[in-house]
Amino acid sequence: MKTLKTLSLAFLAIVTFWSCSDDDDAAVMEPQQLNIVETAQATPSLSILVEAVIQADLVNALSASGSRTVLAPTNDAFTAFLQAKGFDSLADVPDDVLTQILLNHVIDGANIMSSDLAGATGYTNTLASGPNDSNLSLYWDGTSGVTFNGASNVALADVSTSNGIVHVVDVVIDLPTIATFATTNPGLSTLVDALAYADTGAPTVPYITTVSDATAGPFTVFAPTNAAFGDLLTELNVTALTDIDTATVDAVLTYHIVGANVQSSILTSGTVTTIGGDITADATAFTLTDANNRVSNIITSLVDIQAVNGVVHAIDKVVLPPQM
Repeated sequence: MKTLKTLSLAFLAIVTFWSCSDDDDAAVMEPQQLNIVETAQATPSLSILVEAVIQADLVNALSASGSRTVLAPTNDAFTAFLQAKGFDSLADVPDDVLTQILLNHVIDGANIMSSDLAGATGYTNTLASGPNDSNLSLYWDGTSGVTFNGASNVALADVSTSNGIVHVVDVVIDLPTIATFATTNPGLSTLVDALAYADTGAPTVPYITTVSDATAGPFTVFAPTNAAFGDLLTELNVTALTDIDTATVDAVLTYHIVGANVQSSILTSGTVTTIGGDITADATAFTLTDANNRVSNIITSLVDIQAVNGVVHAIDKVVLPPQM
């Protein structure tokens, strides 16, 4: 595996080249930056990435002028990814699949430096597409280094090119599922616990398998935050989710799942049919009201978290079945 020192020296050696131009018959040497593709081509540790970009016919797109942030997996990252997916070589990956994987490493329209992410967490969108051609989301965590979707760490940051910023990463970022975003955001950990707990009983969806399945759905998940679940325990006068029987937890969770990919821009006021039953949405106030007239606010800063098998919107109150 290449060391950070080796990567750093490689980039320092290739980020510029020299060209000659005539000015009053005198040759003037002018430094010029390499573009994203040229930078990768000149870096041995990114050779598989270059092969992938060529195979997916993305050379022109990544060489074009503009602003973009590219997360560049190393050769070791690609080798591990291919092995995990059961591919003998890059050529075995279908071109359409490979294209989406690569686009999931490109953030368009912004040159994002590591300092922009330091000390915070959040979501952005990549150029990969999910249901209804919606761009997939990417969760970043800059609280200790920089990590993407809970798995891929920045090994070398802030490589400047003529058409964007490159961050070398140590893991290929797979297309995210609903489970990816539920498990990587600490603020949704109680929801994950609730899904797993419901799966221990009967009936069950089953939840963990379903939200982890890239081919399932698509679904819309109204995801209660940890604070929302804490308020529910107080409301029900219990101390833990396990104080509630699994069938009841299952019934509650079904009221948070819709069998369609409903982004916030297409949410309409009126009846929303979940897999558990009907609730009422107010698209203007951005609220959900259950059959008990309890109102949940959709958290506007945590909407449209798009995965390949559905979209997640965080809410501040758990939705309950009638008369619970």
